[in-house]
Amino acid sequence: MLKDKIKILAVSGSLRASSSNARILAQMAKWEAAAVEFIIYEGLGNLPAFDDTEQTPIAVSEWRKQLQEADAVLICTPEYAFGVPGALKNALDWTVGSGELVNKPLALITASTGGEKAHAAFLQIFTALSAKIPEGGSLLISYVRSKLNAAGEISDAATLAAAQGVLAKLISLVKEGKDLKA
Repeated sequence: MLKDKIKILAVSGSLRASSSNARILAQMAKWEAAAVEFIIYEGLGNLPAFDDTEQTPIAVSEWRKQLQEADAVLICTPEYAFGVPGALKNALDWTVGSGELVNKPLALITASTGGEKAHAAFLQIFTALSAKIPEGGSLLISYVRSKLNAAGEISDAATLAAAQGVLAKLISLVKEGKDLKA
């Protein structure tokens, strides 16, 4: 039995606070509130462009610290121009040399009009970063706006079940890792 809540750092790939991605994360944060502490990362737009500098900017240090302190990461992102959103890719680039995502349990939801190209690209990026995406820990939600209600919550039954499954797989992976350490 877990003594502490599982800490999940949730990251929206959209900088818009009212984006479909941010709303999906807010909804997911309510599902396992007794067992999971969701921390919504809100500093994506504050990260400077990656430049591999020897002096780490404060915003980057804070980003890396939040990643280190999290038991897992949940990313919900759109696709922009058939690719990954620049701000999110920039944030991930800041972890390449420092390794915060190495063996870190991670789940990916790509929620967009299409999303196939960004979703595939992100899966490759997370492989390069050595993140641990569990089997069933990624989900593509195409035509996302047609699957949300007026409050911005997932209303499509199949999509809702799939998103709940992604979260369950992520939590299960974290629990397995904690059990191995005990």
